[in-house]
Formats: sequence, structure tokens, C-alpha cells
Amino acid sequence: MEDIEDMFAGGAGGAPPGFRLPFNAVGVNPKRNTSKRSISKQKDEVTDSNRDSLAPPSMKIPGTQTIYIKTFGCSHNQSDSEYMAGQLTAFGYGLTEVPEDADLWLINTCTVKSPSQSAMSTLITRGRSGKKPLVIAGCVPQGSRDLKELEGVSVVGVQQIDRVVEIVEETLKGHEVRLLNRKTLPALDLPKVRRNNFIEILPINVGCLGACTYCKTKHARGHLGSYTVESLVERVRTVISEGVKEIWLSSEDTGAYGRDIGVNLPILLNAIVKELPSDQSTMLRIGMTNPPFILEHLKEIAAVLRHPCVYTFLHVPVQSGSDAVLTAMNREYTSGEFRTVVDTLTELVPGMQIATDIICGFPGETDEDFSQTVGLIKDYKFAQVHISQFYPRPGTPAAKMKKVQSKIVKQRSRELTCVFEAFAPYTGMEGKEERIWITEIATDGVHLVGHTKGYIQVLVSGPESMLGTSAIARITSVGRWSVFGEVIETLASTNVVTQVREETKPACTSDVSTCEACACSAENCCGEGKSGEACNISGDITGQDHKTGEKSMTKEEEKQEVVSHWGLVDKALVCGVFVSSLTILVLIISIASRVLLRQCQ
Repeated sequence: MEDIEDMFAGGAGGAPPGFRLPFNAVGVNPKRNTSKRSISKQKDEVTDSNRDSLAPPSMKIPGTQTIYIKTFGCSHNQSDSEYMAGQLTAFGYGLTEVPEDADLWLINTCTVKSPSQSAMSTLITRGRSGKKPLVIAGCVPQGSRDLKELEGVSVVGVQQIDRVVEIVEETLKGHEVRLLNRKTLPALDLPKVRRNNFIEILPINVGCLGACTYCKTKHARGHLGSYTVESLVERVRTVISEGVKEIWLSSEDTGAYGRDIGVNLPILLNAIVKELPSDQSTMLRIGMTNPPFILEHLKEIAAVLRHPCVYTFLHVPVQSGSDAVLTAMNREYTSGEFRTVVDTLTELVPGMQIATDIICGFPGETDEDFSQTVGLIKDYKFAQVHISQFYPRPGTPAAKMKKVQSKIVKQRSRELTCVFEAFAPYTGMEGKEERIWITEIATDGVHLVGHTKGYIQVLVSGPESMLGTSAIARITSVGRWSVFGEVIETLASTNVVTQVREETKPACTSDVSTCEACACSAENCCGEGKSGEACNISGDITGQDHKTGEKSMTKEEEKQEVVSHWGLVDKALVCGVFVSSLTILVLIISIASRVLLRQCQ
């Protein structure tokens, strides 16, 4: 199998084939034509234009083919696929969600669990049977380079996604290539085609600092590598300007961010929230973080989670309630420290929602160990728990440990699932009014999906034009996994009154020096003769109309308001005009007088 670097070495000169065409502007989102009818029509047009050509399909002009992209795994993988789709589209390749219509399949893989890798293997076999050129990306080829399933196909590593066009072009020519070795991070300003136009999945770092005995991901993603705060803030500015309404911070361990470049997660979060629109039209969701690193910054993280533009939701995997099992996993924390994380965030952040993960049947897990896990879940009654059975991943230390019997693992998984599903986390929400952010269409194809500030899923009825908007919804009924609501009012992006006070800002004061950081407007807390009492408890501005966000004034008050806004420059201009007019009048009178005197003489 050739290495693409060797393939291009000693060539005829010039740029590699994948770099013959310019990229589109940063952040472009070319429209995806995903309907089978449209894609088939486009494909027919290409076929018709080449009907008289005797060239084989592999000799088509690069950029005229159609690509099918299939993604397995986490949100980081999804972001990588979106970046690869953006580059391919920028070079003219078409995208399709119909595998049979594609000229090439690009499969982005996940190595966390055996089922995901098995699904990948099945898809590769299907592609080979259909004689489809294949490019395999993601964690599987990066972490298992000699895997038998990868023989005879092209592969691209997790840090080489910015060269996917080269791989695709050479594969379509019939070459088998692989590109896996590089240690620099892909740029964040590559073209991107988002699966959901309103959601930006923003990778803040790759790899992690942990060494969990069961984890295969680090074999693929490697040691921690963080993007700079400046590059991430710039990306946030860009996607907000493109109309994104949710920004998901994604990585293998968000809490470890920045430790390799001398910064930390709170520094990044505080820099990002400064860029979010004050009308709460764009929300931030903090990604998964392991307990060891967030423990050091609990109060700072809590302050960010209280911000009006940040979802009060966090994914913190515990994996087991037993310290003995956690030690065998090399998780670097205890169950007590995990409880500290949950207790502290719940205490400091109103409406805090925490999701967690559990692995059932880790090697050496006893009945007592499992009982401690069940007890932990019962104590907190988490609304979201991701339960999985232990899967030994090749090449990991846990794969060599003595396994728990398969039937016991399955039985524990079923038992914990029953415990978890018995909870009713959303009971009591009926009748409440919640602000929601609507960004998705539900899987039933009927409802729209919105999320509360606690990231509780709310299903509402409405036209697709409501996607990307924020609304006030009344909760009508609750289910186990989500709640149903009816939209009372859609909120305009520019006139929304913030209902939740930004607790990270100081209390209102009449001191002008603190106005820029005050939770109230400068008009109310810094105006002459006004004090912090001008703001009410909810943080709304006194005297404002809650529907329009504008003050109600009489005509006389409006006149006074206009006059009160005159500054020294305005007054000087008026005085200047008056003096000029008076001077001109005196000159006219003087000239007229001289004329009359001459006539009299």
C-alpha cells in the first residue's frame, strides 16, 4: 500500500492534484442537495456530458463526482466529517445521502466500542461488493493501521482531514493511498458543510491526558493538543456571523483543554462568552469533561454555566460507582470526587442538569462493586445516563484482564437500565413556561426540537421556519426522555429582554466606573441621581415593556430624553450657529446703513 507522500515525491513538479483549485472563502456552507431525485438528475447530466467519451469512470475530471459520507461516533467525528464535506464541496464534488448514487464512499470511523467498528466492517464489505472506491477516515485507521478490513482501501488520519481532497482524487484514479503521519492540528477556518446549519461543533482540542486502561481512542487521537484561545474565539465570531444558534465545544476531554499551551478551560470559556450575542440568540454547550480536571475549576465553571448564553448542562462520565473499579480503569479520581463535582455544580448553578456514563461488567467488577454503581445512580437520579457493556478493545491493558462472564455483564446492564428508566426526571414541569432554542426536526418528522437552558428536550409543533429561533413555550406534558410544549411567543433576536440575570457581573451601582460590567443598563445604574435600586430582582430593566424591550414614554418625556442626550459638542454647534447668524445680521445692517448714507449725500 503506497504512502501518498511517496506517491507525490519526485513528480513532474507543481502542486499535488488535490491543490489545483482554490478553496472557497472561510466558513462557507455550500448548499447540500440531498434529495435522491435531484442528485440522480445531476448525475445524469454529468453522464450525458461525457456520453461520447471513451474514458473510463476513473478518468473523469476531478471534482465532478458524487461522494457519500457516513459518520460513526462522537460529535468530534461529526465535526471532522463536516470539514471534509466542506473541502470536497469547495472543490466541486457533490454530496449524497444515497449510497448507491455515489461514485465514492467516505467512511469516518469510531473505535470506542466494538459495535461501531463492526458496523464499519459491514459497510466496507457492502462497498466492496458494489465496487465503490472507499476512503476510510477517523479513529479506526489511525489507531489500528494494520487492521485486516483496511487492506485494499485508502485511509486518512484524524489530523489529515485538511487533505481529504487529495485522498479522494487519487482513490478515484484507482490508487490505494494512506495519509496518517502528521502532528499539526487541522485549521479551524477550513470550508465546512454543517449537517445542521444552526449547530457548530467546535473542536477545542484533540487527544487527552488520561491513560484509561479500556480506552482505544487515545491510540488514535493521541496526546493532548489544544487550539489557541485566539483561534477558537475567531471561529466563534465567524460562525455567529453565519447564523449559527448553538455552539458545541467538543473534544475527548474538554476539562483538559489548554494544559499543553499554558491556559485552561475557564480562560477559554470566559473569552468565548464575551462574543455571544447579548440577546441570547446563540447558545454555548460545553462538551464532555472528566472529573480530574474540572475539580480544579468548579467555581469558575459554575460561574460560566450561570451565564444567560450558556446551557446549564454538562456531561461528566463516572463509569463506575466503585473506587476499586475506577482504580482498575485508571480513571484518576474516586467516586467521592465525582460526587463533589455533581454536588458543587448543583448547588451553585440553578437548574443544573448533569449526564453521565456507566460501563457495566468491567474486568474484576464484583457484585459489591456493581451495587455501589447502582447506589450512585439512585442517589442522583440523573436524567441522562449512557449505559454500555464492557467491550475489550485490542491493544488496551483491559483487553488482557480477566473478564466477567458475558451473561453477568448483560444481566447487570439490564438491571441498571431498569433502575435508570424508573426515574421520572421531568415530573412537575407541566404548566411551566420555559424559554427554548429550536434547532432541529424531531425523528418523527412532525415536531420541532427545542432545548431549555438546562438542555431539556422540548418537542413543539410548528413550521420549519421556526428553526433557528428562540421562543417561550408552555410545557403541556412530560415523558421519560423529553417533554412536550406549545409555543406561546417567538422571540425576536434583537428585542429579547434577558430574563436571567448574569450572576458573574457585579451588583448594580451608581459608580460610573463599574457600568460596563453591570448586569443592568448604564441608563439605569449610572444615570444622574439613580442607584442600583433601579434594577429589579430578575435583572429586567425597570419601566420596560416585556414584549418589545422598549421604554414607554409620553411625548414630553421623549422631548426631555432628546434634550438630555445633547452633549458639549451639540451645544457648541448650536452656539456657533447662533453667533454666525448674529454676525451676518450685523454685517447686513452695516452695509445697508452705508448705502443709505451715500444716497443721502
